[in-house]
Amino acid sequence: MAALFLTPMAVLVGGLVLVPIARSIVTSTTERHGQESVFVGLDNYLHLVGDDQFHTGVVNSFVFTAYAEIFKVVLGLAAALLLHHRRRGRAVLAGLLLVPWVVPTVVTAFSWRALLDPIFGSVNNLLTATGIGPLLVDLHLVDSWPAGWLSDPSLAMPSVIMVNVWKGVPFFTVCFLAGLKAIPADLYEAATIDGASAWQRFANVTLPGLRHVITVTVTLSSIWTFNNFDLVWLLTQGGPGDVTAPYVLVAYSKAILQLQYGAGAAVTLVMLPVIGGLVFFLVRLLRQDSGAKLPRARRTALRLGTRARKALPWVITAVVTGLLIWASPEIFWKAAVVLGVILLIAAAVGRVVSTLQSRGGRRASSAVSGFGSWVALAGLLFFVLGPLYWIGVTAFKSEGQVVMRTDDLWPTPWTTEQFTGLFANQPFGRWYLNTLLVSAASTAVALVCAALAGYALARLRFRGAQGFTVTVLLTYVMPGALLFIPLYQMLIGVRLTDSLWSLVVTYPTFTLPFATWLLVGYFSSIPVELEEAALVDGCTRLQAFGRVVLPLAKPGLLAVALFTLTNAWNEFLFAFVFITKDEYKTLPVGMQSMIAGDVVPQGQLAAASLLVSIPVVIMYALGQRFLTEGLTAGAVKG
Repeated sequence: MAALFLTPMAVLVGGLVLVPIARSIVTSTTERHGQESVFVGLDNYLHLVGDDQFHTGVVNSFVFTAYAEIFKVVLGLAAALLLHHRRRGRAVLAGLLLVPWVVPTVVTAFSWRALLDPIFGSVNNLLTATGIGPLLVDLHLVDSWPAGWLSDPSLAMPSVIMVNVWKGVPFFTVCFLAGLKAIPADLYEAATIDGASAWQRFANVTLPGLRHVITVTVTLSSIWTFNNFDLVWLLTQGGPGDVTAPYVLVAYSKAILQLQYGAGAAVTLVMLPVIGGLVFFLVRLLRQDSGAKLPRARRTALRLGTRARKALPWVITAVVTGLLIWASPEIFWKAAVVLGVILLIAAAVGRVVSTLQSRGGRRASSAVSGFGSWVALAGLLFFVLGPLYWIGVTAFKSEGQVVMRTDDLWPTPWTTEQFTGLFANQPFGRWYLNTLLVSAASTAVALVCAALAGYALARLRFRGAQGFTVTVLLTYVMPGALLFIPLYQMLIGVRLTDSLWSLVVTYPTFTLPFATWLLVGYFSSIPVELEEAALVDGCTRLQAFGRVVLPLAKPGLLAVALFTLTNAWNEFLFAFVFITKDEYKTLPVGMQSMIAGDVVPQGQLAAASLLVSIPVVIMYALGQRFLTEGLTAGAVKG
């Protein structure tokens, strides 16, 4: 029975992930000479020792990931705490904060590229009008004004990090909200009775209660951020020079642009131990928190290692801080200033509220707390929704308004000129249809295979179940950067490049493992007694699965459908590498091809961004309740 349920997924994962990884290892030991590949052993790896481009890419990836994760945790936790304590409008605010994570990456990149333009961008105009721009020069946070956010070597990396934070904070917020709901209110009441201040309750109740969620979320996000390609490519293409080029872009340059598959494969495989270490840590964490009974010797070792585990976060913090100061002293200074301002403001508000409460001014403290939370939420919403508002208004401006920067905040008059030009100047309708077909097909495959495999791993007891579960987790976090080179070679071999089938075949590599992992947690939350009653009544295992489990798992299935559809809708790397003909391009790659050199059709890109984002935003708005439930039962609790 387990074999019946697991075979579809095993075939896809084996053929699309494990075989390509093995092929990549073989490819990394070869070098291309004309049409032939010659075995060179470890030469490709040895050449990386003196490769300055590779060294820069590794440092950039580390710096990009470290700073982005720090800000995501701080802002995501702050947003979650603000929303968790709200009695009214929490669902609406959470939905609004989720929008940046929902919109496609190509929309994020193009909107921020326009906003950060040194001459015509609204960011520079706003900072100049408020007098903040010259102040940034005085504080040595920028070298000159107006600032070239994406063209200045000293500002390009901080700007890319900021955009990644803008897109990633909603994911952290949703996960932290789910974790906060699981913390018993009795703990807070007991701490308050004992005289604990707001900071003491946060440090001794909230943070320990969120330990598991924070660790899992940061680990997963770190893996995704470390292997990010599309956002960096769409914002800067690794420039100016190579100051923002991550190691993935180095691999792409060697394998696809220079056709040196062996050198490109070696770049990705050298980074595999880093990713493997993160995955190993994540697997160990999930197994420790799964509630499984440990051997006595293991329990004794865990007790003896309590002090070491408590000290480990401080050791990691010290090591990471030292590496960041060494790798990017300029970025460290700027990040420290921004984080310091955020923490000082939060500490000041908390101190005022705590002082008022100690003096018995409950009404005053409530008023100050409410006012402070509203101000913080307003600032957060402005940061989150500002770029999206810009997309909306720019899409309805005339070309003259876009070029001359007139009526920047409100089109006068409103016009559909950009939408007309969008469909007239490129096959945008064809790109839309291609994306819809590929996304629907990959979502259907993920739902069917993940439901079967997730049920087997959650309910059936068979030899090798734990190993299969670990394999699913490994393939879930396996970066596309490791797979796109061998998959590209395989597709060339079977002549599937430049076709929609190349995307339908390869998209399960990142949609199927995630869907399975989420559904394993969700199926485990369904009471097993319901199935046992159905089996006693004469149902077979398949009938119990179809008539009892699947109807109860609708929230989890809808959450999986939303995630897989969004991932397929937004995917850029595979579509960018595998598709070159306009007639087969998907929306992210098609929109990127609308830029010709320095000519950026901002109005048409804004119109395209609006049309690309609306369907996904509507789906998430309608399925937000199922998304939160699916996260809580599956991905967060694991």
